[in-house]
Amino acid sequence: MPTITEHIIRLTDHRDRDLLELTLSKALIDLLPIQRVVIARVVSEEGVKRWLEIATLDHKGGGKVVDPLRVDFHGLPLIDDNRERFNCLMSRDRVDFAWAGEDGPRINYLPLFADSRMEEEGVIEIHSAFALGDAQMGAIADVLHVFRNMYNLLAYSDRDALTGLLNRKSLDDTFYSAVLEELDEGAQAQSRAQDATVAPGQERRHRVPPNYWLGTVNVDNFGILSDKGGHLIAEEVLLLVARIMNNTFRTYDRIYRFGGEQFAVLMHCPDEALVLAAFERFRANMEKFNFPQVGRVTASAGFTRITADDSPSTALERTERAVDYAQHNGYNKVFSHGDLVRKGLFGDAPKIGAVDIF
Repeated sequence: MPTITEHIIRLTDHRDRDLLELTLSKALIDLLPIQRVVIARVVSEEGVKRWLEIATLDHKGGGKVVDPLRVDFHGLPLIDDNRERFNCLMSRDRVDFAWAGEDGPRINYLPLFADSRMEEEGVIEIHSAFALGDAQMGAIADVLHVFRNMYNLLAYSDRDALTGLLNRKSLDDTFYSAVLEELDEGAQAQSRAQDATVAPGQERRHRVPPNYWLGTVNVDNFGILSDKGGHLIAEEVLLLVARIMNNTFRTYDRIYRFGGEQFAVLMHCPDEALVLAAFERFRANMEKFNFPQVGRVTASAGFTRITADDSPSTALERTERAVDYAQHNGYNKVFSHGDLVRKGLFGDAPKIGAVDIF
């Protein structure tokens, strides 16, 4: 059986935060006489919070890991549907739920994170057949402490220093480790299905490649705003734009700041109309917000569907062309690159854009 030292090495070997929850679950299952580990994170959309079980693992080897980008939000349980989880989250303390008598099976609920950062709320459930002793609870606390330290370290390297949003490095990592790999697998599955021989009357089924979308957002006339208001006012505007984005998009959408006035969003969505609606909500929220000492500030956005042949740069080139079109046609608009191409408003040739550093 692996030792606690070996599991700590595995936790600290990671360079991908998305794998930490599963590694934490495996460590606890291996080290302790427990039956099941569930890690549940809080996700929200338009102010509604729900539970998403990111990782589940049991002592017999069964389990699952969920991609937050691809969840059905409305099918998830509401945050107060699970009273013990909710109490643990609110108190930031352990909750022991003995559901069949004091000496029988129970679930220990522990806060996944020690602080109260709203973007990182979660609970870890430890299912056991009997009450765990102080030494066993101490071992859980030690492993969880290492997990938190490693998560915060990786989060720091993935975040923009000013706004706390994800940075360009994080976008590149997600592209190459998850999105393109999944798109390529979907395309290959579809190709195999199309090549297969189908008997008369037999229905052909194949996997539809996932629908990933990337959009960029530029604050309109940011240079003028910065020149007039100064550096501190400009920074405050960027912080407020980040807050509006966090309040508008789903918590499992990936929101980035690349530098200067440029932001981005990576999301999974079934069709173009829903993506357009999400960016339009953000544009409208920006337009109606009263920025202190500045007043009205608007933003222009452009988005594109990601293909298996894309790199982060090629997808961003298309979104930047759509943003440029919006800003050359009156600002405060959202355009789909694919829609602009279909309408013949410009061709499909790439344009290399620059990213400012603020």
